[in-house]
Amino acid sequence: MSNENEELVIGTERIYEGHILNLRVDTIKLPNGKSAKREIVEHHGAVAIVPLLDPETVIMVRQYRHPAKAALLEVPAGGLEPGENAAECAHRELSEEINLAAVHMVKLFHSYVAPGYTTELIHTFLAYGLSEKPGKPDEDEFIDVEHIKLADVPGMIARGEIQDGKSIGGLLETLRILPTLQFDKEASPEV
Repeated sequence: MSNENEELVIGTERIYEGHILNLRVDTIKLPNGKSAKREIVEHHGAVAIVPLLDPETVIMVRQYRHPAKAALLEVPAGGLEPGENAAECAHRELSEEINLAAVHMVKLFHSYVAPGYTTELIHTFLAYGLSEKPGKPDEDEFIDVEHIKLADVPGMIARGEIQDGKSIGGLLETLRILPTLQFDKEASPEV
């Protein structure tokens, strides 16, 4: 689909190559013929998982986030490895972060984190039918697991107790579709 306001790349400078992300500066030609620079953070993408212990309880993690200078309450999440399937990554991250496996892993949506400056696309899943499955946590992650009542989530968001965008989106979508879910292990959800 062509867009009359599309920006044409006329040059690229690679600034940084890292393990999690890369940084480049593109010189682009604007629709009016002038040029401009765009700083772009390249990222492989990520997953976020809303794990439901039962129809009333979500499992969240509290983790110190250096850029935010705070311990944030979030849904479990993690980065995609190059070429990794998003659903497989969601299962892996669920095990690594909270030592659980899910019978049901339902894709809720995918969204760009901040399309003004990053290529990161996050795939958000709902997980339920949970059972224990110990995983190998990342050596540089220190996570506290918390059980939160779903009924408390809207108020927690409004009070700023949940500030993470991926978590807010996943939790609100979960609340929206919750009445359609069947929680027995054999059922498949109507989403």
